[in-house]
Amino acid sequence: MARGGGRGGVARGAVDYSMAVVLVGIVLSLAAATQVASAAGHDYRQALSKSILYFEAQRSGRLPGSQRVSWRADSGLLDGKANGVDLVGGYYDAGDNVKFGLPMAFTVTMMSWSVLEYGNQMAAAGELGHAVEAIKWGTDYLVKAHPEPNVLYGEVGDGDSDHDCWMRPEDMTTSRQAYRLDPQNPGSELAGETAAAMAAASLVFRSSNPGYANTLLQHSKQLFDFADKYRGRYDSSITVSRKYYASSSGYGDELLWAAAWLHEATGESRYLDYLATNADALGGTGWSINQFGWDVKYPGVQVLAAMFLLRRGNGGAHADVLRRYKQKADLFACSCLGRGGANSVRRTPGGMVYHQSWNNVQFVTSAAFLLAAYADHLAAAGQAAQCPDNGGSAQPSELLAFARSQVDYILGSNPRATSYMVGYGATYPRQAHHRGASIVSVKANPSFVSCQAGYSSWYHRRGANPNLLDGATVGGPDEYDNFADERDNYEQTEATTYNNAPLMGVLARLAAGHGGGRFGHDSVAVEEASSSTAINGANRTSLPSPSPASEHASPVEIEQNATASWTERGKTYHRYAVTVTNRSLKTVHELHIGISKLYGQVWGVDKARYAYVFPSWLSSLPAGKSASFVYVQAAPPADVWVTGYKLL
Repeated sequence: MARGGGRGGVARGAVDYSMAVVLVGIVLSLAAATQVASAAGHDYRQALSKSILYFEAQRSGRLPGSQRVSWRADSGLLDGKANGVDLVGGYYDAGDNVKFGLPMAFTVTMMSWSVLEYGNQMAAAGELGHAVEAIKWGTDYLVKAHPEPNVLYGEVGDGDSDHDCWMRPEDMTTSRQAYRLDPQNPGSELAGETAAAMAAASLVFRSSNPGYANTLLQHSKQLFDFADKYRGRYDSSITVSRKYYASSSGYGDELLWAAAWLHEATGESRYLDYLATNADALGGTGWSINQFGWDVKYPGVQVLAAMFLLRRGNGGAHADVLRRYKQKADLFACSCLGRGGANSVRRTPGGMVYHQSWNNVQFVTSAAFLLAAYADHLAAAGQAAQCPDNGGSAQPSELLAFARSQVDYILGSNPRATSYMVGYGATYPRQAHHRGASIVSVKANPSFVSCQAGYSSWYHRRGANPNLLDGATVGGPDEYDNFADERDNYEQTEATTYNNAPLMGVLARLAAGHGGGRFGHDSVAVEEASSSTAINGANRTSLPSPSPASEHASPVEIEQNATASWTERGKTYHRYAVTVTNRSLKTVHELHIGISKLYGQVWGVDKARYAYVFPSWLSSLPAGKSASFVYVQAAPPADVWVTGYKLL
């Protein structure tokens, strides 16, 4: 497991499962796609096909007759039986045999968003039916996992017992215990994300299967109410998930994410009201984080809210708060381009955005999708992203060019000339960290492979996997573009469903080329990256804390000063004191401080998942109050900025 109103252009729900007739305009787009793919040296259409095919290798349950990954067979057919519920189906998250609810729901949300934005482009490539099948395989399971309004099964199996064994899913003897959420054991992140997945998927099926769409929407509404009424961290209720999919960002982002998708799916004002009135309290306009994934949804919320504003024009009664959401969406986009001030994303020497050593590619694919989708919506509205600290405007074409550069890197345009999508290109990972792919297929040899025999005979075996995990996008290289294709190198060679879910959307966009945008016209041309956005062209800048691009100043003020200096062994050291002050009339909660270019020791703050935080005894900062921390280093002052907060 790796851890680490209506829509414009295509009417709400207009993506049809059985879409077989391709309009002339789409045919022309496909012709343009061939030219673009050739110019880039990549076959985006082939990569799209493979990215969707991968999900069939991850299926749990009784496989359908249409199954194309032939080395897989039925598995997990008794899931849920001990709990008196049918939990057969769904997806294994990565290279193991556990069904984790949070990443699975996020996968379904992002597959659905990919189809909603670029379903026509998938149809032109002949892949829309496969994409929708992949979504339905997930939603069918999520419906089963929600048997009562306030009950949600969030996991089947557990990571500890699963990791003790290396077995094909067809041979599993490990625990298949199911874990549930209910009012006494709440889990707002998981319930909220599942509500978002159901709402987004309901739009996919609105035209072709309205009855199913209505079922999904009913589940979504119930789950949102459950998540909001019984608030609590899901990993405090399903504690076995904590080691593998801990909630570091809390549940505020998932509640806003679910509300945004429910507004999109229903057009009901109460969900937009929720998004607006809870913007401060749940962190929607307070977080300025530069990564988006299964745990932290704030950039996704901010981009969706910005899209609401762009489509509405003036934003209506919630114009002010929607503009604040858009500022954060702009900052995310600018940060990816290296124009977000101190909040800018790091890059490897080869140009890949880099956040962490374990499955970094998940953040590459999610950022590429957000940038592509946001670029199309900005272009349709005749707008650009506004960057902080005199960073100017980031044009939609720049966002799309950078998204393309990241996809190209994954597909092989990198210093190693290695594709990080299994089965694509001449050189790709042969030893993906994946139980089913690394052991001989049960179809070829039905002899039982035991828990430890899997390790002794297959896990430690040097050589390519016997089964091709076609289309799997693995964790990828380190911060220096280095990669070791070794099965036990799980940080780099394990693939996940949430790596591929956003990638299928941006691949569809790129495969369509000019005129392939969300709105069916040449809103954004796919161009080569300019010198300011080329993957080798921008280093992280050394700038003071990023300030918003409009009149909405941050309520948290940061001031740092050198309070002492001394020379020791030929080096001059400086003691820096940083004061953080709440200038608002409300109390700041869950304050996260970003620090970069820190080369010495720091006192008074602790390192958390996404930033630094004050000690637990200083969990809030009342109006007008300040808190301080210090650090020492033989260097100029570090960059210090506000990453996120909630305002109550």
